[in-house]
Parts: sequence; structure tokens; C-alpha cells
Amino acid sequence: MDTLGSVGRRLLSLLVSLLITSLIVFALVNALPGDVAATILGANSDPASIEALRQRMGLDRPLPVRYLDWLGGLLTGDLGDSALSSQSVASIIGAKLAVTSWLALLSMLLAVLLAAPAGLFGAVRRRRADGVLVSGLTQLGVAVPHFLVGLLLMVVFAVKLRWLPANGYTPLTGDPLQWARHLVLPVAAIATVEAAMLTRYVRSAFIDVLSEDYFRTARAVGWRFLAAVLRHGLRNASLGVVTVAGLQLASLFVGSIVVENVFLLPGLGSQLVTSVGSRDLPVVQDIVMIFVAIVLVINTAVDIVYRLLDPRVRAREEETGP
Repeated sequence: MDTLGSVGRRLLSLLVSLLITSLIVFALVNALPGDVAATILGANSDPASIEALRQRMGLDRPLPVRYLDWLGGLLTGDLGDSALSSQSVASIIGAKLAVTSWLALLSMLLAVLLAAPAGLFGAVRRRRADGVLVSGLTQLGVAVPHFLVGLLLMVVFAVKLRWLPANGYTPLTGDPLQWARHLVLPVAAIATVEAAMLTRYVRSAFIDVLSEDYFRTARAVGWRFLAAVLRHGLRNASLGVVTVAGLQLASLFVGSIVVENVFLLPGLGSQLVTSVGSRDLPVVQDIVMIFVAIVLVINTAVDIVYRLLDPRVRAREEETGP
């Protein structure tokens, strides 16, 4: 079984998973109790207005027809209109997705940049006081939730020192400097916790590498320690770390809801909370589907990258077959 065949099967599996997910999301959203149109317009609205809104939202059509229309809209980018503002859902989600994407990607990038040297240091110095201190700090970091770190950073750097804004957001195209200033605290809050988790995996991976025969042989023939780590150990240590980092990145998109609300960032998470509260089901349905699609796509990408990095996985697949 060649690599292209393996990648093709995983992409096909991704498409099937997305189709099944769309069915589940549509069914769950439309199974919510109550009349959505009546909830939006209020209890005192006349029946004619309620019926008109139901027709505008397509709620008077059979469920299979509504599902196929929604699925077709997802494939073409036509996500319909908001039930409250009549604004295009695509335009609403597009701006929010950019905020959430910057938050998740920058947080994971910073977490990796912090975790890689910290994990290597913790592995090399694991029997010394400073290595034990690194391990202890990572245990503490894992136990602290993102929002608590965010609140502490807000109190120190926004309220006390007044170095950074406590909340709000400025688009990158509007003012790059203000865009960066508004993202510093939320990115730091998320990256701190994620770096603690990643550091533990990096440390464990490098401890395994340092005990391998090929690493000891490289050192014995005269390789410097850092050169031996980069040449012989980095790829092997990165295999598990890539998987964990990818899974954490996927969870960040979904888990950004709390941090976005703490710092009042206009991302997908805060929009989802607002739309759920107002029963704007077209927006809720599309945001949930986007979150699930992001998780599935990232997990598939991590799976493919893992097999490309580790030839042993491909060899086992070739022996056992698809």
C-alpha cells in the first residue's frame, strides 16, 4: 500500500465523517424544543408574523428538503441569512473565524516555542533541581484553566500596570499594532497552559531518545550533544509531539469560547454564545458545523503527517494491508 493510497483513504474517511457530522448537527439543532420563530418575535407577536418568519427561515418545509438545502449551501458557501438581522451568515462567520483562527494559531505557535526548549531542558536536567522545578511548573500549569490565567494576566498587565488593553479587538488590516496589543494577553493565557501540557510530552519524548542506542553511539563517536539531538533525536521525539500538538490545536478552536468571552474578543465562540441565547439557529447550526469540521480536518492532517514522518507506520500498513 503506497503513501498516496493511504492519504486518499484518510481523505475519503474525512468526507464521510463530515457528511455524518452534518446529519447529526442538523438533527440536534432542529430537535430543540419550542417554536423558533415565536421565540425570536416574542410571545405577543401575531400568528401571521410568526408564520411569515417561519416561511422566511424555511421552517415550513420538510426536514429532508431543509437538510439538503443546507448541505448544498455548505458546499457552495451560501450559508443563508441570520434569523435576527437578515445579514448573511457567511459574512458574520467570516469575520469571527478570522479572530478565532489568529487566537488559536498564535497561541499554539507560542506554546510550541516555549515547550520545545523547556521539554529538552527538563529531560537533560531531570535528575537536578532545576529540571525538577521545570517538571513541577508544568504540573501546576496543567492544573490551571485558561480563563484563570487570563484573569490574572488582565489584573497585572491591564489593570495594575496598564501596559495592555483588557479587552476588545482591532482587525489586523485596521491597525496592526493595536491588533497585536489586543491579542497579547489572550494568546499568553492560552499558550501558558498549552505549553505546560506540551512540555510534559516533549520531556518524555526526549528522555526516551536520550536512552536509545543510536543517540549514545552518536555521542561516543564524537557528536556534540546538541548536534546529536538535532540530527538523531529531533525527528523521533517530534512524532508523538506532533500528534499531541495537533490534537491540542483542534481543541483550542472549540475551547476558545471561554477566553474570547473573558477578553471580549468577537470570535466564533462568543458569537455562538450570543446566537444560542437569541435562538438564531441558522448561525448556531453553521458555527457548530464549522467547529466540528475544523477538528476533523486537523485530526486528519495530523494523522497524515504522522505517517509521513514515521516510515515504520507505513511499513506496518504495507504488511497488514488496508
